[in-house]
Amino acid sequence: MAEVLVLVDHVDGAVRKPTLELLTLARRVGDPVAVALGAGAGATASVLGEHGAVKVLTADAPEFADYLVVPKVDALQAAFEAVSPVAVLVVSSAEGKEIAARLALRVGSGIITDATDLEAGEQGVVATQAAFAASFTTKSRVSRGVPVITVKPNSAPVEPATAAGTVEDLSVSFGEAATGTKVTSRTPRESTGRPELTEAAIVVSGGRGVNGAENFPLIEALADSLGAAVGASRAAVDAGWYPHTSQVGQTGKSVSPQLYIASGISGAIQHRAGMQTSKTIVAINKDAEAPIFELVDYGVVGDLFAVVPQLTEEINTRKG
Repeated sequence: MAEVLVLVDHVDGAVRKPTLELLTLARRVGDPVAVALGAGAGATASVLGEHGAVKVLTADAPEFADYLVVPKVDALQAAFEAVSPVAVLVVSSAEGKEIAARLALRVGSGIITDATDLEAGEQGVVATQAAFAASFTTKSRVSRGVPVITVKPNSAPVEPATAAGTVEDLSVSFGEAATGTKVTSRTPRESTGRPELTEAAIVVSGGRGVNGAENFPLIEALADSLGAAVGASRAAVDAGWYPHTSQVGQTGKSVSPQLYIASGISGAIQHRAGMQTSKTIVAINKDAEAPIFELVDYGVVGDLFAVVPQLTEEINTRKG
């Protein structure tokens, strides 16, 4: 069976959930070959093998930690040339999209970004995407070369499937551009104890209707009762009520959770573009004419300051 390259997203050997989702999708079109880079790469093999990787190509070098993006592109290109895959899959993050674009340019291939599903077609791998702010679903394939595809987190289930997971060293030659941009310092992200926004199964977001940073604890309390991540609309972020790292929308982060709860968010197209592929959408808004109600599965017309605390209390009661 043809092989599919999967770039592994991991932290010191701990494989992140979106990579396991990629392995599920990769198995639909071929045999997954994982590419793990940097410190702890070798420690990823057992988990990757348990989720369908027939082979794990590993490489570790100071360049992966000390310099941005290009060393990983060099390594992924080396894996591409060694394997001759039918597709290359990368997680749809800011870094992932840049790696994918650079690789596609180097190998003369087409690129598809933010895919939500994959299938094998008669003329190659076919990707499902959301278009025009997720108002339409399209199926696409590249017309030249091997498709390089970035996939949105939460697009596929994590399905264990035992495979060999054979570990092989990947020989990488770094080009001059690999050391062009150096990391000079790092600051650990302050942990909230909540899931990463783009990977969370449940997201609770607040918008202009929250009416101030002092009221966002209402949104956080609901999120914590559900084990959810907290998001915010552009209006709330621009007003300084919540960090920019939590912005959901066209100019923020794209999310595709199993459940998305929008509180006090009108549903402008900029916000919809970042969350409309969510599996189930619930809106809480006192304006019955708000555009957000056009796309929700469930809508609550009411004052969020009354609805959200009651919802949080009911969830906590049921959990107790």
